Amino acid sequence: MGVIVRLLLTLIDIYSMIIVVYCLMSWIPRGGSGFIEDVRTVLASICEPYLGLFRRIIPPFGMIDFSPIVAIIVLQVLRYVIIAIL
Repeated sequence: MGVIVRLLLTLIDIYSMIIVVYCLMSWIPRGGSGFIEDVRTVLASICEPYLGLFRRIIPPFGMIDFSPIVAIIVLQVLRYVIIAIL
């Protein structure tokens, strides 16, 4: 595989991890300002545009939002498609 393909696969893996961290941070209570809020804001600016696509399609069930799970599954399917093509 070429360098560009490896880079693309690595970026997909990193973005999946960022989504997981963003979801885990939703369990931490908001504290107003500080380092954690700054990290949460940065992660939201990275993740929300992509997750918003799935939130329009998949409604939350009670207090559970399944859109991050579907978003990660789509990223992993894309990863396997890229590997299968090459």
